[in-house]
Amino acid sequence: MALRFLADHCISNLIIESLRDAGHEVIRLKEVARADSPDSVVLSVAQKAEAILVSLNGDFADIVAYPPGRYLGIIALQERDHPETIPLILTRLIEYLNLQPEMNHYRGKLFVVDVVRIRIRT
Repeated sequence: MALRFLADHCISNLIIESLRDAGHEVIRLKEVARADSPDSVVLSVAQKAEAILVSLNGDFADIVAYPPGRYLGIIALQERDHPETIPLILTRLIEYLNLQPEMNHYRGKLFVVDVVRIRIRT
């Protein structure tokens, strides 16, 4: 089953194409809202699109500001100013998505993905 993602404005074509190549639907933020939309609007757009937000914006990893239980799922990619790690992060993420292909698994959770691990916060 394909998952549906909303790619924040900071998500590169490489990430979008990798997710699509893995069989998932990816909506670009700029296709449905302004690229410079505030975070609250980005999350609202993801909710309306019934999509999991995927972002490089570290703000979305803040569970106090963005409690995961309010959203359909947030995936925060943590490249920490090392864009060369993106292929490794993508490999880790796509392997996980293959193991958990149901949208419901992501509901109400924050997934912080880095080179070493995936942390899940609720």
